[in-house]
Amino acid sequence: MEQVIVAFENPKSAFRVREVLESSGTASCILCTSAGQVRRTVHKLHVTAVVCGFKLPDQPAEALFGDLPPSCAMLVLAPQNLLDLLQEEDIFRLAAPVPRSDLTASVRMLLQMGRRLERILRPRRSEEEQAIIRQAKAVLMDRNGMTEEEAHRFLQKTSMDHGSKLIQTAQMVLDSADWES
Repeated sequence: MEQVIVAFENPKSAFRVREVLESSGTASCILCTSAGQVRRTVHKLHVTAVVCGFKLPDQPAEALFGDLPPSCAMLVLAPQNLLDLLQEEDIFRLAAPVPRSDLTASVRMLLQMGRRLERILRPRRSEEEQAIIRQAKAVLMDRNGMTEEEAHRFLQKTSMDHGSKLIQTAQMVLDSADWES
């Protein structure tokens, strides 16, 4: 089950939201009581979704949103008059009180948005790294008679088995080819 941070000034609100999300199987919740705690948790655990009230004891939700990584989506639950005060267009809003079904559907959408943002914003390999991987695949294809797809799968599996990055495994293939030459 995916994780979502739930942060409200009122602990009862946080517990109610957690109960709805966890009992429905929507998400596992990490309760936070301040904006500072939310920031630390997002960065430490790479959580991509925050459900919170309009403000927390140390900072308004809108200011907190500006401190979160671009891959983290936020849903603010508050009375409509407070939601109308939010100026940040990228914050999702849900007027309280909220039906359980609306809350779970909104959090599912929030988690999906976080996954998409993470994929889009994930750092890409440099041209140099891509060239090393292509060279390693060429060596495997030439020496072992593999197709490009088989060589790529071999690099992926070997890197996973050894707990190393794909680029490190590709470099090891190239180093061992140089050693054999």
